[in-house]
Parts: sequence; structure tokens; C-alpha cells
Amino acid sequence: MQEDITISYYLFMRIIKRFVISTASIYIVSLVTSGMVFAKGYETIALAGAAVALSSLIVKPVINLLILPLNLITFGLFRWVTYAVTLYLVTLVVPGFSINSFSFVGFSSYWFSIPAFGLGGLLALLAFSLSISFVYTTISWILK
Repeated sequence: MQEDITISYYLFMRIIKRFVISTASIYIVSLVTSGMVFAKGYETIALAGAAVALSSLIVKPVINLLILPLNLITFGLFRWVTYAVTLYLVTLVVPGFSINSFSFVGFSSYWFSIPAFGLGGLLALLAFSLSISFVYTTISWILK
């Protein structure tokens, strides 16, 4: 009985942690880039974060299994495509959340500069998935 409570508490906390990190990642990427549309503001961001967290727990393992040969050939570099598929599924499920284009304004400092660029269509989805997964991984690494 006690073991069941401990396991369910662990799973609940894991889902909550994924929700918070996914929501924060989507929000941070939306601040840096443009092209993600949140129709109802923070409510849509929270809904998208919840959908990304749940789909990464349920759908992502299935997608990883399906693209296992490509992932093995590329030594794991193809894994971020699973995040793109997950993000696309979230745009289908969450009302008011869409990805139109990927626009980066650019960054310039004394040491280096990153030029502005924009992408559309499937490349925009791939760029958002790459940037969101990078931010998600960074936040997860900091919280460990």
C-alpha cells in the first residue's frame, strides 16, 4: 500500500516537473523568437505546456521507437525530430496555439553576432522544436 502511494507520488511529481519546464521553455522561446501564436495569452501557453508534457510522456516513446533505425544511424542526432512531431501534435490539439513562421531578430555583442533570419512551414516547426528542446534540456540540467 505504501509502495503504491510512493510510486504514484513520484509519477505525479514527474508530470508536474515536465509541465513546469515545458511551459517555461515555450514561454522563453516565444520571448526570443516570433512566429508562435497564443490566442488567449498565458492560458494558451499553460495549455500548450500541459499538452507538450503529456505528449512527451505518452507519444514521444512511440515515435522514438518508430524512428529508432534513423536515430541509430545518426548517433542520436535525429531525436529532436520526435520533439517536432510532438510539437506538431500539440498545435493540432490545443486551440489557439499555432506556429506560423520562425523569425529570429538577431543578436549582436562585442565578441560575436548572430544575423537575423526567418523560416516558414516545416522548417519553422523544426526550428522551434530544436530551440524548445535546447531550452528544455538546459533548464532540466540546471534543476538537477
